[in-house]
Amino acid sequence: MSYLSLLAFMAGAAIATQASMNAQLGVLLRNPLLGTSVAFVSSLLFTLLAVIVFTKKYPSLEAVRAVPSYLWFSGGLLSAFGISMFYYLIPRMGIGVMMSYALTGQIIVAVIAGHYGWFDLPTKPLNGAKLVGVLSLIIGIVLINRE
Repeated sequence: MSYLSLLAFMAGAAIATQASMNAQLGVLLRNPLLGTSVAFVSSLLFTLLAVIVFTKKYPSLEAVRAVPSYLWFSGGLLSAFGISMFYYLIPRMGIGVMMSYALTGQIIVAVIAGHYGWFDLPTKPLNGAKLVGVLSLIIGIVLINRE
């Protein structure tokens, strides 16, 4: 396992853990949107601290102006929707079921985005092996969630 693979694994574990904790926060506050808001505010504070500590060179004003306008808010909108749904659905579905469906959605969109190179990502063409992998994942999710 490479260093990057280990970091990716740890990121996935962190997402599952924080989703469980923040879903509980939403339950205790009796409002998953409030739980989401608290999570985003604390994320903002920790991220700003990391920017201050680890950023050696900031982008120029010209580089900031060159960013397409949709990139300033669309990611935040999708994050707010996705995270809010996690915190709403985890107490209702359970963490394993929710994460399995979420992972399926992430993998399917990632394979399509990689195939077409969306958002200037490196192109990773869809081939037979990847298609078999995605179909196996979907079959696995169905089996995992079968009652």
